[in-house]
Formats: sequence, C-alpha cells, structure tokens
Amino acid sequence: MTCEVTVDGVAVGVPMGASVVAAIVAAGSLCTRHSVTGRRRFAFCGIGQCQECRVTVDGHADRLACRTACRPGMAIVTGGGR
Repeated sequence: MTCEVTVDGVAVGVPMGASVVAAIVAAGSLCTRHSVTGRRRFAFCGIGQCQECRVTVDGHADRLACRTACRPGMAIVTGGGR
C-alpha cells in the first residue's frame, strides 16, 4: 500500500511506513538542510544520531527524517530548497 506526501511542494507516492528520507529521495532531492557555512547536508547515519536529516513535518520543526515514518497527506519541508 502506498501513501502520498508532499516534499517541498512536490507530491510523491511512497510505501506506507517508509521513512521521510525515502520520500525526500523520491522527490528527487538529496538535501535536507544547509550548514551554517552553506554546505548542503543530508541523512548520514540513518539512526538519528548525526541530526543531519532534520526537517519540518506538518509544521513541526526539527523532526528526524530518518526516524519518522510517512503518513498519508504528510507535508515535509526541507531546508534544502530546490
């Protein structure tokens, strides 16, 4: 079963329960945020330790994309821009 979510305004379909990181990749992005020096950042460890995958989910900032499961209608906003 799949669900539809939006990533930076782009609608994507992902398997129900897939990670938010998977949805970001499905939307064609490999950037979750920018560092203070302007470098592009993305999920590194996959277990939430590195904190590089922080995004806004349904208006809640600093959610870990690697540890958050997708739900139908979820709105994901990265700091990566397009």
